[in-house]
Amino acid sequence: MQENRVDSPNDAGPHQHAHTAPTTQQMRTVGQRRRDAEEKLEHHLQEARQKDHPEETEEPEAEDSGNT
Repeated sequence: MQENRVDSPNDAGPHQHAHTAPTTQQMRTVGQRRRDAEEKLEHHLQEARQKDHPEETEEPEAEDSGNT
């Protein structure tokens, strides 16, 4: 059987208990990973849209690029 080590000083592993607040660094890491995942998802969605509707891949900015 596994011992109950909730109050053990050796219980500082990667698994936090429900009552332990994450550190600032952990929150920053989670935020960065979330932003990266959202960016990657958006990129994949754009690629999927382009495959479904190739005529919509032209950007209107390309026509106006000579007017600057």
